[in-house]
Amino acid sequence: MQLDTRNLQFRAGHWHYNRRVPSRYAAFDDRERIRFSLKTTSLDTARERRDALIEADNLFWASLAGINGDAAGPDGEKAQRVVAQRRYEAAGRRALGRGFTYVPAAELAEAAEIREIIERVRTVDAQDRGRASPVERHEAEAVLGGATPPPVTISEAFEVYCTEIAADEQLAKSEAQKRLWRKTKKRGVQYLIDLIGDKPILLITRQDAHSYYNWWRERLLEKPGRKALTANTANRDIGNVRKLFSEYCKFIGEERRSNPFRNLSFKEKFKADVPPFEDEWVRSKFLVPGIFARLNEQAWHILYALIETGCRPSEIANLLEEDIILDHDVPHIRIRPKRNREIKTAASIREIPLVGVSLAAMKKFPRGFDHYRDKPDLLSATLMKALKVRHLFPTPQHKIYSFRHSFEKRMLEAGIDHDLRLTLMGHTNKRPAYGDGGSLAYRRDELMKIVHPFDENAFNSH
Repeated sequence: MQLDTRNLQFRAGHWHYNRRVPSRYAAFDDRERIRFSLKTTSLDTARERRDALIEADNLFWASLAGINGDAAGPDGEKAQRVVAQRRYEAAGRRALGRGFTYVPAAELAEAAEIREIIERVRTVDAQDRGRASPVERHEAEAVLGGATPPPVTISEAFEVYCTEIAADEQLAKSEAQKRLWRKTKKRGVQYLIDLIGDKPILLITRQDAHSYYNWWRERLLEKPGRKALTANTANRDIGNVRKLFSEYCKFIGEERRSNPFRNLSFKEKFKADVPPFEDEWVRSKFLVPGIFARLNEQAWHILYALIETGCRPSEIANLLEEDIILDHDVPHIRIRPKRNREIKTAASIREIPLVGVSLAAMKKFPRGFDHYRDKPDLLSATLMKALKVRHLFPTPQHKIYSFRHSFEKRMLEAGIDHDLRLTLMGHTNKRPAYGDGGSLAYRRDELMKIVHPFDENAFNSH
């Protein structure tokens, strides 16, 4: 197998970077050829540094071309930001190519060991050779941390985060999941922008972060006419902003930059658990024929499918025909990831026998619920409104998820095996896995211990 030694040359016992300046950039860079030692005898290390330098040179040349071209055009301000971004990214890559991590000069002076600073200065002196061309100045900026941070605003950094940095997080998501992911991340970022303005993200100060923290603290206090938000909500938004800052800094090669949002969070003193529906409430309120007259038929069948499966609403709404197995000794559904749709956790992958009202509901829709597939907001709004107008929530704390909590509570009180409960709920089991969690017939027989009696006429109300 041929070794990859592009732009590499082995001389005097060390690998060197050796690259010709492309002719199209000759007007901006007077070096005919770039040559210098990578200070390593390892080919693997040389390749890593070579790759960083190739990227740094490409970004640097593109920035020089931009200065003389697009930056003076009609979209000059935007182009200048692009040029500045390229040069700053190039500084980070060039520092890596020289065997260093890019660190802003102020942080170098404050935290770096004197030996590291001396080594960086020697590297610059060796390359400079008494010249002061734009190329040598950028070498110095990269190694000594003098590159000017590009004026990338918070909102611009957020777009980079969504489209480039966190792109892999969205690969398996459906379009609706992507929208929800972005909406959740965007909320805390927008609150920050509303508070301190859409300033360059690298100019966010610790004082800005404290202002954001204090703004959230006020929202956690209950005041007349305003319900207090939970610490969990505040921590989620602060955490998303903190992650945006840290991930963006990593992206531009500034891993060591201090995060202004570090160590800022609230303790959750009162956790508001979602209460379950009691058995008698379900039987006397929900399983009454005609209770859901005039409601979309798919919506109330989804709701009935939740009762005896303990599924999340999205798990039922996104079932495909091949996930609904009715022509089997034990009718059941399969919760599993699909193409362009991820599930919450690996433990969520499971097979659940269909019994009682949930079996009847799935028999009505053996091909699934196309009206609500990948439309979680529509389903949630429809069911919440339907239950509220029919006074089916015993307390304001009850939610659609109360069916899931009821399912878990009924299994517990019926003495169903702990591991089986975890399996049916799709919860992670920390114990080593032995066997397959029990056959479908075994699971069905266990669920028959908790099944609600119901009137078949409930499904003839339309």
